[in-house]
Amino acid sequence: MLSDLLEVFAPLSLESPSSAYVHIPFCRRRCFYCDFPVKVVGDRARGDNSRSICDYVQVIKQEIAATPNTGKPLQTVFFGGGTPSLLSANQLTQIIESLDRQFGLASTAEISMEIDPGTFDLEQLQGYVKAGINRVSMGIQAFTQELLEVCGRSHSVDDIWKSVEIIGQVNVPSFSLDLISGLPHQTLAQWQESIATAVKIAPNHISIYDLTIEPVTAFGKYYKPGVAPLPTDELTAQMYRQGQEILTAAGYEHYEISNYARQGYQCRHNRVYWENSPYYGFGMGATSYVLGQRYTRPRKTNEYYNWVGEYVIAGGVLDCPPTPLDERLLETLMLGLRLREGVNLSSLSQLFGAAKRDKIEQCLQPYQQQGWVEFVKEESSKYARLTDPEGFLFSNVVLAALFERLT
Repeated sequence: MLSDLLEVFAPLSLESPSSAYVHIPFCRRRCFYCDFPVKVVGDRARGDNSRSICDYVQVIKQEIAATPNTGKPLQTVFFGGGTPSLLSANQLTQIIESLDRQFGLASTAEISMEIDPGTFDLEQLQGYVKAGINRVSMGIQAFTQELLEVCGRSHSVDDIWKSVEIIGQVNVPSFSLDLISGLPHQTLAQWQESIATAVKIAPNHISIYDLTIEPVTAFGKYYKPGVAPLPTDELTAQMYRQGQEILTAAGYEHYEISNYARQGYQCRHNRVYWENSPYYGFGMGATSYVLGQRYTRPRKTNEYYNWVGEYVIAGGVLDCPPTPLDERLLETLMLGLRLREGVNLSSLSQLFGAAKRDKIEQCLQPYQQQGWVEFVKEESSKYARLTDPEGFLFSNVVLAALFERLT
């Protein structure tokens, strides 16, 4: 019995990572909806004049150097935050060179970086591209000044347009922008205008996130979901449908619940998460998934620094158990159903057993009748996927039913 379990679990746990996430926690201020691990440094601090940022870069490099190389060169790297564009080009170069020394970087690697309007200039972005950045994701969130202020964003609408112009001058190979729907006081007309404006800018990729009210945030103290001045659930559903309609009509593929891309410009790094594949994580609050072990680093600076010191002494060994098989199945479903192609039921049967696959199909069949789920056969495989947009809209209902059935 145990040997059978290990045989099934082995291909899930022993795959080597070929992706890395690097968390840069620094922000000018904390946005009112943000619950990410960030460190506020004010409007004047930058990578080349902030002791905090300089120290952090050195610690990140120590963590990278202490992490064992499991054998594959990196195919994707993602700098997230926080505001990575508060780093100087030299600091970013140092981190990329550290990754290359420790793991190797494939010549075709996608190296992405989150940037905020008003936090970089032409020379700085040119430096990022020279360092290896070939994809930038700019957090615009809204094109209305009042909504930016409601969110506590540090940039203005003017900053957005100046930054868009700089990106055009540098000609970054891949450009994505982010928007948020369901903001306080946001109207359907404002949302239409934001989507239309994004289409005019014509990035390769657009992400649309529905506002989530987290208890520990400023919004969590001010507002309750669905209660004014937040839009109603019906209005946010309209926003979602409208975003899908406008963007797909403009030629963007709706390839994941919150993401749209021109052909050939899907985010390769984020697909690693949705496909529940392994990845390295570096930095404060970052999660890694290596050799079946999922581990999240401390969310506070001093605790993270102390952890890195212990990690270096331990030779890069993480003391945490492998993800249990049933938990891996639930993760695979929760993440895979976010993708337009859904989950491969044939693969699930091979990895988790035919009985689990049958339970999944039985659980999903009522939602097929409602028009939220569809089963598709492609060659020798059968897929279960959520419909677009209705299945995506009600994904939480479907996932809750799966979790109840399988746990």
